[in-house]
Amino acid sequence: MIYPKKINARKTNIILNLFAVVSILVAILLIIINKLTTPNIHWAALSNAGIVYLWITVIYSINKNINIAAHVMIQTFAISLLNLYIDYKLGMDGWSLSISIPIIIIIANVTMLFLTIVSSRRYIRYAIFQLIILGFSTLPAIFIYENMVHNRVLSYVATGIVAINFIITICLSASDVKDEIIRKFHL
Repeated sequence: MIYPKKINARKTNIILNLFAVVSILVAILLIIINKLTTPNIHWAALSNAGIVYLWITVIYSINKNINIAAHVMIQTFAISLLNLYIDYKLGMDGWSLSISIPIIIIIANVTMLFLTIVSSRRYIRYAIFQLIILGFSTLPAIFIYENMVHNRVLSYVATGIVAINFIITICLSASDVKDEIIRKFHL
């Protein structure tokens, strides 16, 4: 069997630096085009936010010492902030709060539930990230309580999935999480 050649770290850094320079030049070019063509509509900011999100994903994915749960957590935060920013720049119609963020939270919780079920013996590696995502996942309930969303269906669905995920997680690994919290925080 023939294996692909491993790219050395120096070549990887050169490629990353090249792409970083290209990204910066594209961002500057987009701003210039935006200012020259449609100065009243700030579409370049949306494109540049996408470039920033892309780099968050690339840098975090290249890191060799990450686990899947950490990656899910970072992606959940990053894409939620990107969608909120896009909604804000487009006039804050509220689609990010009523549609986008609940869908992102549903996907993150289903992913974490899958990780919990598949790796129940090694679940403790994901426990802290699971708790952080569960904390972040209370946002749809807060949006409903504060009357920030008009269409509440997805927020209710997301809240239900968060509750189910929390219950299943507790049932599958409560003793492991308790032991790990006692060990980590010296309780």
